[in-house]
Amino acid sequence: MATCLVTGANRGIGLEYCRQLQERGDRVVAVCRQSSPELAALGVQVEVGIDLSQEASITALKQRLEGTSLDVVILNAGILQSMGLDDLDPEGIRRQFEVNALAPLLLTRALADQMPPGSRLALMTSRMGSIDDNSSGGSYGYRMSKVALNIAGKSLAIDLKVREIAVAILHPGLVRTRMIQFNPSGISPAQSVRGLLARIDALTLETTGSFWHANGEVLPW
Repeated sequence: MATCLVTGANRGIGLEYCRQLQERGDRVVAVCRQSSPELAALGVQVEVGIDLSQEASITALKQRLEGTSLDVVILNAGILQSMGLDDLDPEGIRRQFEVNALAPLLLTRALADQMPPGSRLALMTSRMGSIDDNSSGGSYGYRMSKVALNIAGKSLAIDLKVREIAVAILHPGLVRTRMIQFNPSGISPAQSVRGLLARIDALTLETTGSFWHANGEVLPW
């Protein structure tokens, strides 16, 4: 039985990660600012009141988890604020950088000592963080923050390899969640997470630092 930590666990993809990990027999540590009835119903360990954009919250989480060995860390928490060139919101851009890029890096630094050799780190990014794949423009803050997360993930893959910790940089696909207003063209969270867990389970030190779609496709940088 692996111990798996999931951030952004109260709804959407994070909630589905918790559900599927628990169903297969793993111990789940669910991290969120506020819980939800759906998360509470799973009966997993829930760590609430954690705002990962605040270093004090990261420190508090590390203290709560002292002595816990983490086999899988899935950093899923993120925010999306749509904006174009004509309605740029500098504060919104900064906030997306803090939550989507800086927070996962700081949390990884805090928890790395609790990840034994052979453990795996999964960073939930987006295809919108691909420079080569950008054919529609716009979404400045979100795209920029995900590019930043991608390069952080690549550096983490190099730096953590000596500790035998492998890193996956993962795009979930277009998923029907609140973040995209439950777009009917998206796949279900259940389908997405099945693919994402397959990528995490197959991750090795030989494939560390790769940028994958949930369906297994290697994405361009």
